[in-house]
Amino acid sequence: MADKVALITGGTRGIGRAIAADLGRDHRIIVGGSDAERVRSAAEELTRAGFDASGWTADLSDVGSIADAFAQLNLTRLDVLVHSAGVAWLQPVAEASAEEWQRMFSVNLFAVAELTRAALPLLRASHGQVVSINSGSGFVARVNSAMYSGSKFALRAFTDSLREEERGQVRVTSIHPGRVDTDMQAALQQQSGSTDYDGSIYVSPQSIAETVRTAVDLDPASTVEELVIRPVAQKR
Repeated sequence: MADKVALITGGTRGIGRAIAADLGRDHRIIVGGSDAERVRSAAEELTRAGFDASGWTADLSDVGSIADAFAQLNLTRLDVLVHSAGVAWLQPVAEASAEEWQRMFSVNLFAVAELTRAALPLLRASHGQVVSINSGSGFVARVNSAMYSGSKFALRAFTDSLREEERGQVRVTSIHPGRVDTDMQAALQQQSGSTDYDGSIYVSPQSIAETVRTAVDLDPASTVEELVIRPVAQKR
């Protein structure tokens, strides 16, 4: 049984699922998700594959419930916290409602901040690591992406500040993928009017997991602060 413990939000599918399987080689994995059945299924699949895995169901859009949900895990150790959960959709500013803005920022930023706050005592004790799966949209905003890019710009500011506050205690890494072959990407392409989705031209979830592994495995005296991973072929 692995001594180290990793909690991955959004761990039931896509990037988070790939990260959970990769870190599961030498960590006890806690698969986070909002759907109890998907969480149970993902944890069982990882267990059948020989990993030490369990599930954690939490509604990240309900920020006020996160600290209590985390406390119910009754963890005595946490080495890696991966923020992989997120929501994304396209909407012009003129049509974006206050409720849409609130949900986007609640999941993509406020939940990250609150879960990190709750986990920091354990992460400090283990000299652990926070890994934030951001986006290329954390650097540039495009048409109809004000909400999503805004939340990712803010997430980058959060991780930059957290890194300096916790320097020497907790390593903080920000991963910025370009387009990744996930169901979220397929939905975004469909929403933007594309009818010829080809996931093979995008970054694979496993490539992101391998990038996270690189950051986690670095010797304790070093840290990967920020990495950008983009597809070789850039579809405009």
